[in-house]
Amino acid sequence: MSTYFETVKKSYADVPVTEKGVDTSSFLEATEGLIKLFDLLGNSAFVIVQNDMKGNVKKIQDRFLSNPVQNETLEELVKGEGAPGDKKRTATEGLMWLLRGLDFTAKALRRSVNDKNEELATSFSKAYEGSLRQYHNFVVKGAFALAMKACPYRQDFFAKLGSPPEKVDVELHKWLDALEKIVKQLQDFYTSGNYAKGF
Repeated sequence: MSTYFETVKKSYADVPVTEKGVDTSSFLEATEGLIKLFDLLGNSAFVIVQNDMKGNVKKIQDRFLSNPVQNETLEELVKGEGAPGDKKRTATEGLMWLLRGLDFTAKALRRSVNDKNEELATSFSKAYEGSLRQYHNFVVKGAFALAMKACPYRQDFFAKLGSPPEKVDVELHKWLDALEKIVKQLQDFYTSGNYAKGF
């Protein structure tokens, strides 16, 4: 049987990261796979997360396609969009929000990987508190609280990731390690260049 990681176009572990930065096209492909991961949670409450991520992916994709050479890496894309005379920074804002969503997902899955006795509802709730919650208003916080409670049992979710479990474990670790590295690199980039200002 195949694993979830074999069904996606690209794993974060296969996203090239060079001196220029994180490869835009590969990152977007890997993120499409991550958005599909929420389908495995099997609850419509997570549609809010998926739709938000899809909207932000589209903003980055549109910017990338306007000049694939100039926007080869996410860092180049953000720097180019922040150029003088470029008043709208749609992709820069989209990527910032996407990073927050990816950080939330990575934190939840990291908790789950590190503590095999912790149920997903707890992993996702704690991850939400330590990431996205601070940026959300009362209404969105309520929607997320419902989504967290709707998480499936840990055992059921991991079974959906495929088999054998040992193979899933190896691939999940590789995927998660790479996702965390990319998120950290881009968060540091945003901070160092003050690119999140105004959002």
